Amino acid sequence: MPSLLVPFLLVVAVLTVTPGPDMALVLRNGARGGSRLAWYTGLGCCSGIAVHATAAVVGLSALLAASAVAFTVVKLVGAAYLAWLGITALWHSRKSVRPAEDTARQGPGAATAELTRRGCYRQGLLTNLLNPKIALLFLTLLPQFVAAGEPRTATSAVLAVLFLAIAVLWWRLFSLAVGGLAGLLARPRVGLVLERVTGVVLIGLGLRVALERS
Repeated sequence: MPSLLVPFLLVVAVLTVTPGPDMALVLRNGARGGSRLAWYTGLGCCSGIAVHATAAVVGLSALLAASAVAFTVVKLVGAAYLAWLGITALWHSRKSVRPAEDTARQGPGAATAELTRRGCYRQGLLTNLLNPKIALLFLTLLPQFVAAGEPRTATSAVLAVLFLAIAVLWWRLFSLAVGGLAGLLARPRVGLVLERVTGVVLIGLGLRVALERS
């Protein structure tokens, strides 16, 4: 095992639980469909992380980081996707105003025919794949925890797998927590406020990504 394993795990734990686009998206989908849709959204996020981690280990992420044009294109596409998710959240909240007793009777996960497990997984996947900052994170983070004398590629691969394992564990626990709040999230007013807040947050994050300097 890597000699700097413990400090690496501590850093990854902090990075994983730090709020960002992933958390806003998982919470929003969980509020609409319960722990199952939150979990599939988290799995999508983890799949995106796995792609970036693999690319970093084999050296492909360095190509993205070296090309200012490619980096900017991916960044802008990712920003546009976040903004689009935020706009659709606001639009859904506008359409979802209905009598309180109907929503309460149906419970969490009802009236989400347009929100499927596959769709949630795809949202989580694209949110991460279109975020070049994650590629840079792996490029800059992993080498710092490869001690002198350790094989770079093998150690980086182990660290990347552990990063992914922590992410999977976190999103599983987070999705279960969302499921535990199902009764609260099923309240029409709470769900409406959460939908609008996450919509605004996603749009704001998209704008920040677009305007952020590389």
